[in-house]
Amino acid sequence: MKAIRIEKFGGPEVMNLEDVPDPTPGDGEVLVEVSRCGVNFADTHATRNDYLAEQALPMIPGGEISGTDPDGRRVASVLMSGGYAQKASVQESWLVPVPDGVSDDQAAALLIQGITAHALVHRCARLEEGETVVVEAAAGGTGGLSVQLAKRAGAKVIALASTDEKRSLCEELGADETVDSGSDELGGEILAANGGKPVDAVLHMSGDRFAEELDLLAPFGRIVVFGNASRTPNEVATNGLLATSRQVIGFWLVHLLMNREATTSALADLFGAVAAGELQVTIGGVYPLADAAKAHQDLIGRGTQGKLLLDPNA
Repeated sequence: MKAIRIEKFGGPEVMNLEDVPDPTPGDGEVLVEVSRCGVNFADTHATRNDYLAEQALPMIPGGEISGTDPDGRRVASVLMSGGYAQKASVQESWLVPVPDGVSDDQAAALLIQGITAHALVHRCARLEEGETVVVEAAAGGTGGLSVQLAKRAGAKVIALASTDEKRSLCEELGADETVDSGSDELGGEILAANGGKPVDAVLHMSGDRFAEELDLLAPFGRIVVFGNASRTPNEVATNGLLATSRQVIGFWLVHLLMNREATTSALADLFGAVAAGELQVTIGGVYPLADAAKAHQDLIGRGTQGKLLLDPNA
């Protein structure tokens, strides 16, 4: 089969398309014919080995796929690795049936980013009707889904995005207000978008402007850290949290994936919403597997909208 394989850690340039043996399923595993592989910021960290989970070489990256199982059923699954390939060995207990009305593209796009957005809105930020939430990278895959899920929860959404085109997409997805994420006056513009009032929650993934966004929170406000795209560490003074009754919440998807019931419930809600036409999945591009490095470059360069996917059979 064809697969992207890396033998040394680094940026997009370390990914090579190679002929490799088909995976051999172990106990409780099945071999899935892959239709689509999802591309995520976590993949860019994995190839550099600079994220939370230690990686081992050689490696086939990729943490989510849609495809067909040996019985021809349409399925999707989250993986620890191995998704950038024409075939993947998957724990049968992790296979999720893909319902009619949900395409292979949509199914792959709803796995990591969909579960993440669902958890950010409902489990971490715990948004309630009438609250205001700021969503970083709101034109991206996770951000766009977060905008829509926050609106479904009855929240006011202020979407951050870097271009007019991206901000227009955020408005199409339901954002009440949009702000240029690169503005020198980011904090002031967010407050102005909320009528001068502090906000109840921020979904933060950039690593940049963290302290500025933390200062925007109302008492009992929550900032949820679910990424660090800039690879910039931040520190928090606990006395400041005491004085303001603010909360800083971290989220790493791996911990949620350990809870099979919670994961299955979130996916059922997401798939059902898409099938019913209540949730829009924005596909930013489908790249041939050979162009995986280009997909990573585009993602890192922040020039994309929506979810990026790989087609292993193109």
